[in-house]
Amino acid sequence: MTPDTPSATDLRRVAAAALTGTAIEFYDFFIYGTAAALVFPAVYFPDLGGAGALLAAFSVYAVAFLARPLGAVLFGHFGDRLGRRATLVASLLLMGLSTAAVGVLPGYREWGLWAPAVLTALRFCQGLGLGGEWGGAALLLAEYAPPGRRGRYGGYLQLGPCTGFFLATGAYLLLARTLGEADFRGWGWRLPFLASLALVAVGLFVRLRVAETPLFRSAGEPVRVPLAEVLRRHLRAVLLGAGTLVVGYGLFYVTTTYALAYATGELGLGRGPVLGLLMAGSVVMAATGWTGAGAADRYGRRRTLQAAAAAAAGWAVLLFPLLETRRTGWAALALIGSMAVLGALFGPIAAHLPELFPTPVRYTGAALAYNLGGVVGGATAPIAATRLTAHYGTAQPVGWYLAALGLVSLACLAALPETRGGDLTPRSGAATISQPAR
Repeated sequence: MTPDTPSATDLRRVAAAALTGTAIEFYDFFIYGTAAALVFPAVYFPDLGGAGALLAAFSVYAVAFLARPLGAVLFGHFGDRLGRRATLVASLLLMGLSTAAVGVLPGYREWGLWAPAVLTALRFCQGLGLGGEWGGAALLLAEYAPPGRRGRYGGYLQLGPCTGFFLATGAYLLLARTLGEADFRGWGWRLPFLASLALVAVGLFVRLRVAETPLFRSAGEPVRVPLAEVLRRHLRAVLLGAGTLVVGYGLFYVTTTYALAYATGELGLGRGPVLGLLMAGSVVMAATGWTGAGAADRYGRRRTLQAAAAAAAGWAVLLFPLLETRRTGWAALALIGSMAVLGALFGPIAAHLPELFPTPVRYTGAALAYNLGGVVGGATAPIAATRLTAHYGTAQPVGWYLAALGLVSLACLAALPETRGGDLTPRSGAATISQPAR
């Protein structure tokens, strides 16, 4: 074992740091989505009416997705120049402080227009933090993991969003069952935001114990402006990588935000049961994500992702017809089924995207691709769903919108190379594909 070869202890520590930090940041990110569906229309936009207030809450929700590519560029720049570890600590702090601040932000009736304005600014900061989180955590795993097991180790990263979503949904489910409606809307919804401070302290403790990756230490002189290098030499990989994710982002955020609001509002399903179904779905998503990550090592990244993207597009068409039966069993199938196909789609991504870029610009390239996909899929999908439902009187056209995103993802995957077996050499022009799978 050479000095730069990570030990089993190093690998366990890196996996724990990636999973823990990502879970905390996605917890912070997801609690806004749940609050936007359940309470923010009344707290911050009370004068806009039902549909208008929901649309406003989801529009502020979308602001974070617009900020995420900027966060990818900002944190990617320092991550490629100064190192992965320090940059991940900074992104975790920004996310945690912004989230806790939402927990003490007065509502519209106390602050008037300042309340939604500050909420928008804090949501923007959340997006900046998350924009730097995923790419850095993915690189920790990809640059530490053995070449033949990068897919499997990337699975640890994808357990983070599932854990964060489980915690966020569980927090609101607990509040829904222990507080009355007035207390929940008055102050109870703030507790999950304030809890972020304790979670961030745990994340910092875990991350500060991780050393810089061996590949970054051996990469030599850093690129002066990583973004310029990415745009000049790797723009195609960024755009295609982003396109790969649009159906996953679209289906996930429609399922976990808009479908939550639609089921509890328009369809009259109980808030507690729907939150419980989404929690169960997050467990299933973790299982299929772990399975998908392993399949990417065995069958190849592209083949696994193509199968999952096709399944996501097909399931999207079934989602709202099943929900609109208003029966708990069919609603369970709709929501948990969505989460299952999403896990299979996101599982291989933590290995696939970093393998598309060379070490000196890998943070910027992978983070930018991941977060640009979120702008198209995650930011627009809940807004588009709200408008489509208002126009047609049913949410079923939303499924066809998501299926169209699925076609975009499949086209992008067809244009990308297979990266399984590639050598992540420190200064190669791209990840070397030494044994392409066909």
